[in-house]
Amino acid sequence: MLLANNSWIVCLRRNRRASMRLFCFPYAGGGASVFRDWVERLPETVEVWSIQYPGRESRINERPFRRLPSLARAICREFDSYRGKPFAFYGHSVGGLVAFEVARELRRNNLILPLRLWASGCPAPHVPDPDPPIHALPEPEFLEKLRAFNGTPAELLEVPEFREVFIPILRADFALRETYAYAPEPPLSCPIAVFGGVDDPEVGLNDLEMWREHTSASFNLAMYPGDHFFLHTSKSVLLQRLGMELTRCVENLRDRAYWAATLEVSS
Repeated sequence: MLLANNSWIVCLRRNRRASMRLFCFPYAGGGASVFRDWVERLPETVEVWSIQYPGRESRINERPFRRLPSLARAICREFDSYRGKPFAFYGHSVGGLVAFEVARELRRNNLILPLRLWASGCPAPHVPDPDPPIHALPEPEFLEKLRAFNGTPAELLEVPEFREVFIPILRADFALRETYAYAPEPPLSCPIAVFGGVDDPEVGLNDLEMWREHTSASFNLAMYPGDHFFLHTSKSVLLQRLGMELTRCVENLRDRAYWAATLEVSS
């Protein structure tokens, strides 16, 4: 069950006793419900929320964003009412890039940063995309690329009604990544952890390793069985690792001191 707090951010299960919040950023074509079953597998000390991009699920009638800086600024504006409790970000694929840019937008506005940033299946932001853009391809060619990515059930791509609704969303989400131009800034002060799929044809180990350059704090990387969508096929082991790291976030006195210090600076 998704509990709408506002159109942009939905709570996957209310937990007012939680010590911190985890905000999840979906991959291309995904909505907030991608993470709905994470609630049962993550610590009770964490309240799980998900970003709901325009153009899908409860926002199906809204125009999707096609430029990542505009999307990051819009999401950042929604975080003002969540500043009273520590939080972390998790984003998969283009969601990892969106989470990164939202964190930088928070910093530009002198707001509190997440305690952690987890990016999975996402190349480091400064890594150029080696593949030609696909978001503007004619539909037959675009559909072939989607089949190769293995992220959308092939049988759904054969349904005209599905394509009519879903293809514009996917084009917009691919445009977010393919038109993105990384602008150098100082590394984030929050730790960054990165997850990857050992058989991911799109994102290699070196692409993930280069996230190290974007934090002045700790960095770690873990690989899991599966392709680009290992977050589904290796869900149990991934969430076990994420749960342990979230527990350390809650318990680690250094993180608590960091939160108190940043809260004091921002107040």
